[in-house]
Parts: sequence; C-alpha cells; structure tokens
Amino acid sequence: MQTVLAERLTQRADSRWRDLVLILLGSLVIAFSAQVAMPLPFTPVPITGQTFGVLLVGMALGSRRGALAVLAYLAEGALGLPVFAEFRAGLPVLLGPTGGYLAGFLPAAWAVGALAERGFDRSLPRTLLAFLAGNAIIYLFGLLWLSRFVPWPGTLAAGMTPFLLGDAIKAVLAALLLPGAWKLLGTDH
Repeated sequence: MQTVLAERLTQRADSRWRDLVLILLGSLVIAFSAQVAMPLPFTPVPITGQTFGVLLVGMALGSRRGALAVLAYLAEGALGLPVFAEFRAGLPVLLGPTGGYLAGFLPAAWAVGALAERGFDRSLPRTLLAFLAGNAIIYLFGLLWLSRFVPWPGTLAAGMTPFLLGDAIKAVLAALLLPGAWKLLGTDH
C-alpha cells in the first residue's frame, strides 16, 4: 500500500484526530460540491459537482477514510442538514430518484481510494482510469434505483446520457489535480 495524498500532507498529526478531521473535512467537500447544481427540466437528476467531490475525497483520503467521509455526508443529510444538491436534506432525498446515486457514492469512494492506495493518483492516465471506474459504480447504483421512478427505456436518457460530458471533464480535472499535487510535494512516485 502506498501513502495517499491526505496522509502525506498530515504525516505529523496524531492519527486518530487526523482521521476524524480528514473524514469531516471530506464530508464538507462533498457537501459544498453538491451545491454546484443545475436542475434539468427533463430529469429528476440535476447536474452537480457532487461526483467530483466524492471521487476526489475518496482518492485523497484513501479507501477507509474516503468511504467514512461519504458515510458522514449521507448521515448529515439523513439527519436533516441541507448538504444534498440544492440544499436539500432528509430521508425523502435518500429514498427519491437520486437515492441510488447517493448510495453509489460509498462504494465509489472506497474503490477510488483503494486505487489511490495502489498509486493510481500519481499519473494522469491512471487517475483518469480510477475516476472512470468510480463514475461507473455511481452510474450502476444510480441507474438501477432511478429505473424505479423513470421507465427503463428512458432511464439512460434521464440518468446518464446528459451527464457523460460533465463527468468526463471532472475526471480530466481530477487527473490533472492529483498527480499535480504529488509533483508539487516532490513525491510523485
């Protein structure tokens, strides 16, 4: 296992407190990225920065802390804090049309974090590959759940097709950010 970015940046901190702070900060990054939102008139799924936040947090924190940050984010929203897209909160959001995407954040953050622990955050092509894998996980969960609300022939048009270009752009941004951060730290290997 390799060191992930968050460990490298906080290597001198007490690990218990460091982990707690990183998890809470990760949940805040996801909450803020969720507010970059644009509703689309033809689908219940808005365009958001959420997936970027989830996958970036997963890669920066690693599998365990990344998944716990997503879990904290989901718990915050379930408890009524307005952290979901468009400042929404509560169980109706988790059980509504976008609930599958929210559920998919957990395994996606864990998966990209596990890939970061294997050095996938150190090069542009590998970071891009990890983000694409994370997006695929989110789409799988999201589309399966969305099909309960949108009849299957229209599920892809409502829950995936309009988002592919944006997700590709977010993946490229992350593929530039993470390896770039390692290079700035002088430890890109």
